[in-house]
Amino acid sequence: MKTGNVLADYMTDTRSLSVDVAWVVGFSLFTGLLAQIAIPLPFTPVPITGQTFGVLLAGAVLGSRRGFMSQALYLMEGAAGLPVFAGGAFSFVHLVGPTGGYLWSYPLAAGLVGWLVERGASRNIWRMAATLVLGDALILTAGSAWLEVMFHIPARQAWLWGLEPFLIGDFLKIALVGLTLPPILQKYRRRFERTAE
Repeated sequence: MKTGNVLADYMTDTRSLSVDVAWVVGFSLFTGLLAQIAIPLPFTPVPITGQTFGVLLAGAVLGSRRGFMSQALYLMEGAAGLPVFAGGAFSFVHLVGPTGGYLWSYPLAAGLVGWLVERGASRNIWRMAATLVLGDALILTAGSAWLEVMFHIPARQAWLWGLEPFLIGDFLKIALVGLTLPPILQKYRRRFERTAE
């Protein structure tokens, strides 16, 4: 059954475990690479990074299951000691710090975006845009709520630290995912169609 996610359909039809592993690992490392694009802000403990781009693209390209696994693997890599978090940070301690809420939400956001794409979101530009916005909103909301609950910061302050500074940057990352996704899916469309014949 085709889901509307050309790459996910292609990988399912070829039934190759090695393809699954390669893409899951690849996107986990891609997110870690994007994390090194980090811009610290003087008024918040949370930097601007490129991670969100990797998370949303993973869900849109890989689908719900593989997208979720790629970001879960990313968290495990950092917890195990690989310098894949922002600024080359690592260790489980980083997962309970100020940016912990964002990090824990990555698998969920990738899974959500993938789940919606599998149900046809990528067939319409506005539905795809709404899907990416929803995935990004999940990340920002989780990050802000984490700051409020775990660090006992007033809700307004958590909003100012954890959400507002990132709206413009995340809008640009969502637009970049939207521009990047069609060429990626188109690249695999011919392969998928040849496999399905």
